[in-house]
Amino acid sequence: MGLQAEEGLLTTSSTPAARILVATAVPAERDAVARAFRPPDSPVEQVGLPGAELTRTAHSARTAGVWDLLAAGVGPARAAASVAAALTAARLAGTPYDLVVSAGIGGGFLPGAPVGSLVVADRITVADLGAQTADGFLPVTELGFGTIHHDPPRSLVRVACQATGAPAGTILTVSTVTGSAARTAELRTRHPRALAEGMEGFGVAEAADAHGTAVLEIRAVSNPVGPRDRAAWRIGDALAALTEAFGKLAPALESWNRHDDQ
Repeated sequence: MGLQAEEGLLTTSSTPAARILVATAVPAERDAVARAFRPPDSPVEQVGLPGAELTRTAHSARTAGVWDLLAAGVGPARAAASVAAALTAARLAGTPYDLVVSAGIGGGFLPGAPVGSLVVADRITVADLGAQTADGFLPVTELGFGTIHHDPPRSLVRVACQATGAPAGTILTVSTVTGSAARTAELRTRHPRALAEGMEGFGVAEAADAHGTAVLEIRAVSNPVGPRDRAAWRIGDALAALTEAFGKLAPALESWNRHDDQ
């Protein structure tokens, strides 16, 4: 039996509480998500994992489900390893996750994703996994290996966009952050639907896919994709947008049913 938040009170429900894992790169992003679920300075439960630690928010006045927040590390490899550890530990404990969300700040492709805005991935794409040739870049799939895309469930994307008002599009995963106009133009040409880039989404999606768990990626835009200009970065604004987004997302994601796409 789960718990359901209704008019600020918790009531019993016959529906099992949703279990959701949110993976960010760094603690500042994790803490921004946590602020959507609990008052500042309130006590939190820490859950130890091999090589990582979860911050757990369960059945608070602001959420009916169990939300585990994980600062998974920077880059797709570390993020994949940390998320895989969390997913495996939960499954072995008999409490598997219903959903994994890759969340954080990132660069936005103008004009579709201005600084301070939020974007939702309907496709999570790794942009630099492959080979460089004399004729340009070849994705790893054209070499006969692996995959370069993960598509979140359509109904999940729709629920997230409706809850936040954010647009949906491709979010790119890169191991080297874009820092030039030439690189920006190349990515736009290869990925015309790209709205944002980050460094962890594809790694998180690979781990989720290996466990058969649904995945979603959400980015709050802290800077434009292009030539590096630290004076134009708005990290504080992007973190605030992330907090606001999860305040709206929590009830929507907890009520989502993956069978809606079947």
